[in-house]
Amino acid sequence: MRLIIVGCGRVGSTLATRLVAEGHDVHVIDRVGRTRRLLPENFGGRFHVGNGFSRAALESAGVEHADAFVAVTSRDDSNIVCARTAKETYRVPMVFARIYDPRRAGLYRELGIPTIASVSWTVDRIHRMLLHRHLEPEITFGNGETVLVRSSLPHYLMGRPMTDFDVEGEIRVVEVTRSGHSLLAHGTLAEPHDVVTFAVAAKALGRLRAFLDKELGT
Repeated sequence: MRLIIVGCGRVGSTLATRLVAEGHDVHVIDRVGRTRRLLPENFGGRFHVGNGFSRAALESAGVEHADAFVAVTSRDDSNIVCARTAKETYRVPMVFARIYDPRRAGLYRELGIPTIASVSWTVDRIHRMLLHRHLEPEITFGNGETVLVRSSLPHYLMGRPMTDFDVEGEIRVVEVTRSGHSLLAHGTLAEPHDVVTFAVAAKALGRLRAFLDKELGT
């Protein structure tokens, strides 16, 4: 996969290093050349000096053939311009942008650009670790509004249909791992040692924890 990362700060350089180690073709763009020092000396990708919305810099990084584009500079305005250029001008299939002001998330959403809001993500993460440490999310979506969590089921729920654990708009069972094999939950009855994957609204994590602590719905 060819990826372009705009911004070679701590986030951009760490992400680029990890992706290169996984075998991806990574190009990093930063307007300040000295940020190259944040990348390993043996960095296997390429570093380009320039603005992430400059056609010359983008085309030098091969944006026409990019599979993904990530804007993680230190400025929201810069990130949105870079992301829009990649998405609207060069039709890059996957475009992501970092934002510092969560109030701008709606603007990005209207443009169809997924965002990572540093403040809200950190707050949500700490909140979950403090109050829901036994329900550590496997995957988060959007800015953390929806999460996937996995949990074994307590004994008193054995024999119940998995659909009994669904709560409209808040909790849904999407998968069950049983004896090392994965199956979809529809019509499945809970059995001992099942590990269940729940899709949960982040605001409903407390309710899910209560479901697993006592009889559903009480």
